[in-house]
Amino acid sequence: MSESLYKKMIVTVYVMSMFMVAMDATIVNVALSTIGAEFGVPASATSAVNIGYVVSLAMMLPIAGWMGDRFGSKRVLMSALSTFIMASVLCGFAENQWMLNVFRILQGAGAGFFAPVGMSILFRTFSPEERPKLSRVIIVPIALAPALGPIVGGYLVDALSWRWIFYINVPIGLVALVLMSIYIKERKEASVGRFDLKGFALSLPGLGTLIYALIQAPVKGWSDPQVYLLALVGVVLLIVLVKVELQDQAPMLNLRLFEDQSFRVMSLIGMFSAAGLFGMLYVFPLMYQNALGVSAFQTGLTMFPEALGLMVASQLMPWSLKKLGIRRLMLLSLFGSIVIFTLLALFVEANPWVIRGLMIGVGIFLGHAVTASQITAFQTISKPQMSQATTLHNVQKRFGGVIGVAILASVIGSDSSEASSLVAYQWALGGSAMFIGLCFITMLTFKERKDTTEQNEVKAASG
Repeated sequence: MSESLYKKMIVTVYVMSMFMVAMDATIVNVALSTIGAEFGVPASATSAVNIGYVVSLAMMLPIAGWMGDRFGSKRVLMSALSTFIMASVLCGFAENQWMLNVFRILQGAGAGFFAPVGMSILFRTFSPEERPKLSRVIIVPIALAPALGPIVGGYLVDALSWRWIFYINVPIGLVALVLMSIYIKERKEASVGRFDLKGFALSLPGLGTLIYALIQAPVKGWSDPQVYLLALVGVVLLIVLVKVELQDQAPMLNLRLFEDQSFRVMSLIGMFSAAGLFGMLYVFPLMYQNALGVSAFQTGLTMFPEALGLMVASQLMPWSLKKLGIRRLMLLSLFGSIVIFTLLALFVEANPWVIRGLMIGVGIFLGHAVTASQITAFQTISKPQMSQATTLHNVQKRFGGVIGVAILASVIGSDSSEASSLVAYQWALGGSAMFIGLCFITMLTFKERKDTTEQNEVKAASG
């Protein structure tokens, strides 16, 4: 097999895998109303379907890279993909909310290995000189799949059944699995560092209890003893985890990286922006279907322009960064995002084309902010710490998405007439704007360095 064909197959497998992961994060949103009605649970309780998936995915990120190096990247990736396919089938067979939540957690566990292990295979195959060109290809699933999710999901819900939003993963996954088994070469690292068992043992119950509390809060309320006691246990365990990781010389999560100003500020912005965006993507389809009576497919079409805005932002990014610099670009794009999110909350009953225009604005403004923050976050991180930095950054973003969905679901659930009350959904959308406001406040603490700006301009132009 030629080197050119081998590289194409690796990219194909990676794109297919990441496309499924990215689409699964949003394809379920337009089906939550239907799922809730079929299982007889309130809209706020359906947040667990998304939260379980994202949390399970995030919890696998810290160990994925180590397992790939230790047991072989091909073997681990094929096992993860097989788990994802099997869990997708089980999700489609689920007969109640509890079963669906469990199978979504299993699905997320498989998906959590795709990005770290797949990226390590890509970086071992493509030289640094080839990566800028490569980035234009691998950004496709990240940009396009989340936007296609609501459209594909809406069509399947209306034309067939909500169960097909999970079954659709099976043929894509099987093709990727076959290509992987034939074309991908196995690779292990000769010397793999010890596994941070203590950190992992603390993170599992810590995150698990806290996330379970977040899942139950929209249903039972934050004043319920089961909710706040579990949340307290989770917070205490995570505080102990922080102490342990800071003392460990080879931690699972290298928290010392937060001493770097660029990484600290941009990671916090990544977390809060994920909370705002994923919260909005959860609330909007529920509101459009439950309160306004719009079909799942039409809801997906209304949300799709956000992807168009994101693509516009990716093209404008080099010019914008060169003209404005990182600080001004971030502050302007975040302020614009706050305005757009607020308008969405206030004018949800406007003409659908007005809403679609606002969705384009979300993609353009927030797309600028998120891309710029990712470029800047790793600017002063050394190469030996890059793997730890990307892991910590991704875990924080995923956790931000969970917090956003959980809190905004609680806002919806606080209204006893949530199924038809538009006001509750508007308040929840307003909460999304508040998360972006936290990004803006965080960015005000950032002190821009001239050399960092110049490096960003070069990276934006090449990427």
